[in-house]
Formats: sequence, C-alpha cells, structure tokens
Amino acid sequence: MVTVVNVHTAKTNLSKLLERVRKGEEIVLAKAGKPCAKLVPLDEARERKPGLLKGWRVPDSFFEPLPAAELDAWEK
Repeated sequence: MVTVVNVHTAKTNLSKLLERVRKGEEIVLAKAGKPCAKLVPLDEARERKPGLLKGWRVPDSFFEPLPAAELDAWEK
C-alpha cells in the first residue's frame, strides 16, 4: 500500500516514516497535494567477497611521467 504524505508532515515525522519504509512500505511525498517524490526501501546491501581483486596490481606505466603535450593541456 502506498501512503501519500504532505512535505510538512514528512519533515515533522521523518524518523517514523523512515521506519515504515524500512519495513517495506512505500511513501509518496506531496507538495500542495501534488506527488513529487517517493520513499522506497533500498535493496539489502550485498555481502562483500574478500579477494575479488587478488593478484591485480597497478601497471608500471601508471608511474611513468606524462608526455609534455599532456602536461601542457593540464596547465591551460
């Protein structure tokens, strides 16, 4: 079920509204009776998998000096 809430009411009760959203409810914020935004729950954060970049390293070329033309472009 979607609930429509006036912006003034939302500002006054933001913590309560966020708790309702956290539980799965969608809340539409309205200004002067016109819907303008929606509060919806975020998807659960994905669990990080350690070692995803294991073995990856910065290429040596990263540390080479930039060509003169590139340096000049940065100084403009």
